[in-house]
Amino acid sequence: MKFRRKVKIEKGLVDLTPLINVFFLLFIFFLFTSSFIFQPGISVSLPRAITSEVIQQESVVITITKDNKIYLNDREISERELSSSLKLLAKDKAPLLIKADSQASLGRVVEVWDMCRNEGVLQINIATSK
Repeated sequence: MKFRRKVKIEKGLVDLTPLINVFFLLFIFFLFTSSFIFQPGISVSLPRAITSEVIQQESVVITITKDNKIYLNDREISERELSSSLKLLAKDKAPLLIKADSQASLGRVVEVWDMCRNEGVLQINIATSK
């Protein structure tokens, strides 16, 4: 005599709860162990140039924004402070990079360029985008 089982065995069911818990724990672990550093930058829209070259060496950066503010290495600076800083750069013979916004006054850019040359900075470059 054959007895029938009343218990049905369903194949293919996998409990996903432990798997989801592990993924959430890993996500939280990586979220807390990683460090996010947001550095505020100066937004500058560089002018375009066809004949631009890539500079490989480290240089001091002077940034001129579209509202004609001057920054030396991401720090706002006055013309007097810039002049004294340029004297120190001339002694170190450090190269200089001028990043001027495309909407910045050309007179302001030339003024900074002349200030650099008057203080004795030998290598002056202007940043552009291709």
